[in-house]
Amino acid sequence: MKSLNTEIISVGTELLLGHVVNTDTKDVSEALSRIGINVLWQSVVGDNPERLSKAIEIAKQRADIIITTGGLGPTCDDITKSLLASSFGLELKRNEEEYNGLYEYILSGKSHLTDNVYVQADLPEGCIVFHNSCGTAPGCAFQKDGKIVAMLPGPPKECRAMINKSLIPYLKSVSGDVIVSHSINIFGIGESGVDDIFRDKMDAMTNPSMAPYAKECDCLVQLTAKAGSEAEAEEMLRPHILEVKERLGEYVYGMDVDNLEQRVLQLLEEHNKTVAFSEHYTGGDVASRFTSLPGSEKYFAGGVINGDTKTLKADIIVDVMVEDERFDIYLSSNGEIFENHGATGKNRPRSFMRQMAGNFAFDTIRRYLCRQ
Repeated sequence: MKSLNTEIISVGTELLLGHVVNTDTKDVSEALSRIGINVLWQSVVGDNPERLSKAIEIAKQRADIIITTGGLGPTCDDITKSLLASSFGLELKRNEEEYNGLYEYILSGKSHLTDNVYVQADLPEGCIVFHNSCGTAPGCAFQKDGKIVAMLPGPPKECRAMINKSLIPYLKSVSGDVIVSHSINIFGIGESGVDDIFRDKMDAMTNPSMAPYAKECDCLVQLTAKAGSEAEAEEMLRPHILEVKERLGEYVYGMDVDNLEQRVLQLLEEHNKTVAFSEHYTGGDVASRFTSLPGSEKYFAGGVINGDTKTLKADIIVDVMVEDERFDIYLSSNGEIFENHGATGKNRPRSFMRQMAGNFAFDTIRRYLCRQ
């Protein structure tokens, strides 16, 4: 099967004015990259029928998959659904299940909604409905004229949930092949360093494919395979995953995790240990990052800011000390220091130093637990 190329069209004048950050495009692109679908074009269009119609026609000429975000609500400037349906010669039909859901939502008194909210239940005839678990505007998808079209709501929380629950399963079901992708998470070596190590290998690969990606504080190597079954795709990926882990060694902190703190939580769960943080000049950033994770409360023994570590009772205590151009990390257990790490960041802003100190703190915990 040929590779499917995608265009994302984000709709909303507020995006063009800079009033709202367009996180939807980022979330869709990341999700599609994980299943091996290429995003070649991204467009942002205001709530203008003529310009949006032109953007849709351009996308139809060059993309196999068209995904829109925004413009599915009940107001007069929510025009995405009607223009896309018209472009593909489809009528909007009322979906009774979504209509009844909106009716029950209004009766429940959860929100003061007006009658125009019901137009959100009008969807392109024959489409697959994406139920909105976080809001009132459903998304949908259909295939017409050799194109795959999907519409997602604009609010980031709603869009993100629908991507994971509806869009990705739908695209997998219509792609023909089973696509499996794994992200190997790396800290301590940058994207360029990974590229230098694996350049020859990556250039020679087609299926599976492999590529490094830089993130805000770390990077990852993404491996993707297409095959007739999930088991076959996993088997294709296995030797490449093992090679990456072997060659990068301790730089690899996990696979398919979101960040270092999530991996630390997994290890604390495996070892049944608790952690506490003593932070100096960080404002409690490190503890905040950890406690934001669901389930972390069971393994978080407390924290102090610019305080005395003697008040902390935990299996692992981490001191995080940030100065203007330096930070130091000390890890102790039962009063004995097992790890310490320092780094400088000349001419770096304090916010950067605080962020990096947190990353190194979590990586220090990870390395310590992996050796237990």
